[in-house]
Amino acid sequence: MKQSEIRELSVEDIKEKIEDIEAAQQKLLLTHAVSQLENPQLIRVNRRTIARLKTELRKREIDDSVAKVEKKGSKKETAAE
Repeated sequence: MKQSEIRELSVEDIKEKIEDIEAAQQKLLLTHAVSQLENPQLIRVNRRTIARLKTELRKREIDDSVAKVEKKGSKKETAAE
């Protein structure tokens, strides 16, 4: 999943994707422990996709908190004037 695709997702979609890919990752790791995987690169791809999704989710949380602080700051400035 590309970063541009991730940016287009909503927060709920990102959380859902994280859960789905983490479940698939657990299944892959279990299968890999028991027998050889046909494509072991999937483990790396899933791990990196999960990291991208979590990074975007955290970025949005930070942007929201910064926006709230800025909004509070503008209210205080207006009251002071």
